[in-house]
Parts: sequence; structure tokens; C-alpha cells
Amino acid sequence: MSEKESTKEIINSYRKRQSQSWQNILLFVGTVLLIILGSAFLIFWLTGTRVDIGAIFASKTPTPTVTFTPSPVPPTATITLTPTETAPVDTPIPSPSPTRSGAVIYIAEENDTFASIAELFDFDIFTLLVYNAGEDRLDLDLSNPILYVGDEVLVPAPGATVPTPTAIPFDVLPGFRVEYMVRPGDSVGSIAYDLRSTVDDILTYNEDLEDPNAIFPGQLLIVRVNLVTPMPTDEDQTSPVNTPGSISTLTPQP
Repeated sequence: MSEKESTKEIINSYRKRQSQSWQNILLFVGTVLLIILGSAFLIFWLTGTRVDIGAIFASKTPTPTVTFTPSPVPPTATITLTPTETAPVDTPIPSPSPTRSGAVIYIAEENDTFASIAELFDFDIFTLLVYNAGEDRLDLDLSNPILYVGDEVLVPAPGATVPTPTAIPFDVLPGFRVEYMVRPGDSVGSIAYDLRSTVDDILTYNEDLEDPNAIFPGQLLIVRVNLVTPMPTDEDQTSPVNTPGSISTLTPQP
């Protein structure tokens, strides 16, 4: 038993010495390292050199660092308002109205009259009234031509006129009846003079004509012609002027 215990003690003693030797080695290495680091810090402190501790204790394998590279921000577009010159506005020149080539129907509007329509279409009112007297749609009374809104007025073709009365030949039988249309400026006396008739005879054959001064343009009269012979006049004497309402003196035939 004493021999076994002696061997065990020897082994334990050896292990203790091995353990102490490693401890001593580690302690020595640590002391050396501390001396080296202390000397290095002292030298850097005296010389003013900055020491990067992280670089001293850095591992051999560098840890990858994620670096965010900022992407370039596109420049913001700046809207610059550049004043533009306003083009001058040309005032449109009204184009001339096309020339009429034929008759047209005009729809009467408020405040229209035959006179205003005649002026609008460059017509004399007598021609306009005569052309519309025979239109049943207007039922026009030439003695008092009234126009209503919406009436359809016939506007004759440009250049249209009322035919001029044909002169009555002297060889026409006395008492021959003709239908005469009163024109502007006519009077019963002037009509009797031109057709070689008399005022009384015209009034007799036109029973609705009570006043010789009440005739109107466009009115139709029955006139018997060649009832009288005009009185001879000197060549230097001018013919009498017949004004509306005047009566010419005519010499009746025997």
C-alpha cells in the first residue's frame, strides 16, 4: 500500500508542477505583453501620435462592412414661366354679302316695316308693295300696308321694277276702259289728264273711290280713255305740273 500511494503522490506532484509551469509561462507572456503595450502607449503619448486600438486588436479576417452608396438624386425640374408675346388679334373684316341673283322670302321681325325692308334690300317701297299685293299669304291692303312678325315678304330679284304704263294711242275708241295702277305721285287729276279722261268719269266708274285725294300707290282704277282732247298750248308754254289732288282741265269731245 505504501508503494502505491508513493506512486500516486509522485504523479500528482508531477501534474502540479506541470500546471504551475504553464501558469508561470502564461503569466510571463502576459507580463511581457503588458510591458510592450505600456511602452508603446508611452512612446505614442510622448510623440503625440494617435493610437487606433481597434487596429491593434483587429482580427486577421476583416469583417465586411455594408456601405450604403447614396444614389444620385435627379435634379428637380424648375418650371420657368417665360412670358410669350401675344400675337395681335386681327379684327375680322366682314366679308361682303353675296349678291342675290333671284327673289327671296324674308321673314318679318319685330319693328320691321315695308319701308325698312325695302331699304334693307335697296328697293323702292312701291315695287315691294306691288310684288306682295298679289300674295295671298299676306292679304295685303295697299291702302294701309300692315306687316306682322312672321309674315313672309317676297323680295323681288335685283333690278325688278313695276312696268311703266303704256301710253294710250289717240286712235283708241273713246270710252275704252283700261285698268290703271296708281303710282307714287299720281292724283286723280293727273291720271285723267294722261289718259284723256275726266275726274268725274273716273269717280263714277270707281264707286269705292269717294275722295279723289284718297288714292294710294298700287291701287287699281278703271279709267275710260280718249274722252277729251287736250287743249292746244304754245310751244314755249310748259305743261302744267300735276300735284297729288290736283285736277286738270280737259275739253270734252262733242
